[in-house]
Amino acid sequence: MKYLKKTIKGLVLIFALIVAGLYITDYDYILKGVRVVYMTGHTTAYIDDYPSFENDIIQNGTVQPWEQHDAYNTINATSELTEINDELGTVAFLIIKNDSIVYEKYEEDYSPSSQTNSFSMAKSITSAMLGKAIKDGFIKDLNQPVGDFFPQFSDSAMTVGDLSSMASGLNWNESYTSPFSLTARSYYDDNLAETILNLKVTETPGQSVKYLSGNTQLLGMVIQEAIGQPLAQYLSQNFWKPMGMEQNALWQVDDKNNRLAKTYCCIASNARDFARFGKLYMNQGKWNGKQILDPKFVSTSITPRFQEDDHYGYGFWLSNYRDKKIFAMRGILGQYVITIPEDNLIIVRLGHKRGAFTPRASFTQDFYDYIDATYEMTQSLQ
Repeated sequence: MKYLKKTIKGLVLIFALIVAGLYITDYDYILKGVRVVYMTGHTTAYIDDYPSFENDIIQNGTVQPWEQHDAYNTINATSELTEINDELGTVAFLIIKNDSIVYEKYEEDYSPSSQTNSFSMAKSITSAMLGKAIKDGFIKDLNQPVGDFFPQFSDSAMTVGDLSSMASGLNWNESYTSPFSLTARSYYDDNLAETILNLKVTETPGQSVKYLSGNTQLLGMVIQEAIGQPLAQYLSQNFWKPMGMEQNALWQVDDKNNRLAKTYCCIASNARDFARFGKLYMNQGKWNGKQILDPKFVSTSITPRFQEDDHYGYGFWLSNYRDKKIFAMRGILGQYVITIPEDNLIIVRLGHKRGAFTPRASFTQDFYDYIDATYEMTQSLQ
């Protein structure tokens, strides 16, 4: 018994020293990561984690429901799609053709109104906000220097377009495994602006694509500085309300006091509402007769900026699979809004896991499988 008490005291002391060390070295955000992730039975960020964070509300307005196709849910998933969805934990799969829902399937306890974390699909939405801020005159154009908004970057020649196209040259390390990484700190820490504004431009901006979440976070900060209002409010006024979203959404913020939106990730919404951004860009920035974004900006966004990096535009992933011009919003756990304008198709997939990357490909195998299944399922439809 005496030995047990000493052991317990020793463990308590070690734990106290670890906690003290984390606070002293400014890594105390790891404690929140442990509480949010490991103490809820997970091993990484997960699609339902948004209640564990502070959130700003993105208000919707008058709902404009999606139409249902005449063949709504009369087509069956292919056996391959069923197998992939089971294996990867798909919770929502939605096919929209000619602006009408053809097929939608929800698993577990999820439904059309279930909100899950967008993860990096928010990067595409942040880039859309950039386009709106340019259209509204708050930002001059894609070539406006970031230093106009944050003087610490005045000597870098980095532009807002460099941030959106993943060509900033910032010294961000895009690591998803280390608890000491900038990615982990940005997700769990309570002063995101401090982390971002301490970054340095260490490579020449505007030369090539290097995917960094810090780019989109700094872009969001630039947009907020330019428009002079909270990002959730601007997103609501200019997208959520005019596009007739079915629900309010939530945007994770870093802290209840700072309330800086995590623009590189973390909008909690549903499959039907995420799909609307595919429709907006497929229609060159126009929504039901209203021009929300400049068509030129939209076209630029879904075209490769660099010929040698043809998988990325401005905030959107790109593919020419099946000889189609495809653009996509993408999140770390296989969140997708895949848009194929040539065939007026939008595919939304939300779930717990993504597939493995294929050799020399910019996407995981499931991306291609979702597209193949969709074409097989809709081949007889008009």
